[in-house]
Amino acid sequence: MTELTVSGNMVASVHYTGTLPDNGEIFDSSEGREPLSFLVGHQQMIPGFEEEIMGAAVGEKREFTLTSERAYGERDEAAVLQIPREQFAQLEAEAALEPGMQLVAQMPHGPSPFTITEVSDETITADFNHTLAGKALTFNVEIVELRAASDDEVSHGHAHGPDGHQDH
Repeated sequence: MTELTVSGNMVASVHYTGTLPDNGEIFDSSEGREPLSFLVGHQQMIPGFEEEIMGAAVGEKREFTLTSERAYGERDEAAVLQIPREQFAQLEAEAALEPGMQLVAQMPHGPSPFTITEVSDETITADFNHTLAGKALTFNVEIVELRAASDDEVSHGHAHGPDGHQDH
C-alpha cells in the first residue's frame, strides 16, 4: 500500500502555527487544541496553504511563507467605510466604541466582520478588509493525519468529523 500524501479530496488534519514574518508575532496556532481538519481542494483554506502542503505525508513538517496574494489578498481601500455613528446607537448603549474593536455587520450577503479604525462625533470608520489582508504570512505545519474523504464530504465540500460521518 502506498503512503498517503496530501492531495485533493483527502481530509488532512494538521497542527500549525502562523506568524508574521516581519516581527515573528503569532497570529494563529493550533497549539494546545485539536488539530485543524479540512477537505483538501475545496477552498476551505487560503490558497497558498493547501498548495504548500500538497504531497506531504503524515508526520512531515513544512515551513513556508506566503505572499499576501496567496493568503488573504491585498488590502482594498474601498472596503474602508464611513458609517454614520447613529447606526451604532443601540450598540453604544452597551459598550464604548473604540478603534481596534472587531464587530460583525449583518449584510445582505451574510455576516461581514470589520474593525473600527476611527471614531468621530459623526462617523465610525469601519475596515471590512480581513485583518491579515496585505500581509505575508509564515506557517509551520505538521501533517497529523490523512484519510480519503467520504462521498458525503466531497459532495458537501467540507470535512464532517474524525471518521467522515456527520455527528447526529
